[in-house]
Amino acid sequence: MERSTRQRTAIRAAIEAAARPLSPQEIHDAVRVTVPEIGIATIYRNLKLLLGEGEIQTVTLPGENPRYETAHLAHHHHHHFHCIPCDRVFEVEGCPGQMDDLAPEGFTIDRHELTLYGECAECAAKRKGAPAAKRPARPHKH
Repeated sequence: MERSTRQRTAIRAAIEAAARPLSPQEIHDAVRVTVPEIGIATIYRNLKLLLGEGEIQTVTLPGENPRYETAHLAHHHHHHFHCIPCDRVFEVEGCPGQMDDLAPEGFTIDRHELTLYGECAECAAKRKGAPAAKRPARPHKH
């Protein structure tokens, strides 16, 4: 196991604090608050190590670069919302349930992924010229 470094600790903290999947650039921006000298190559190198250690997981949306979230989220089923204007990705709790009726006759579904696309509350408020309503943070269910 790799030794923990100040950079890796800051990266881990940024991902956990966000409570949503982050792009490497979003991680870099967040970490530079506490570790101003950190470079994007260090972010990528540490993401690879954190993935290898099982501390984070990759969130891949169709046609998008990978984003990263804490691995404890892998232990509960969840989906994602991709805000088109700001390009941020958020977790969606809940699920429409079984999707067996969508599969062709005779097919068996092992798992599914659902991504909603649209506009987050903050972007909608900016577009309407009103302050964004703050949604209370929902605790993660394990």
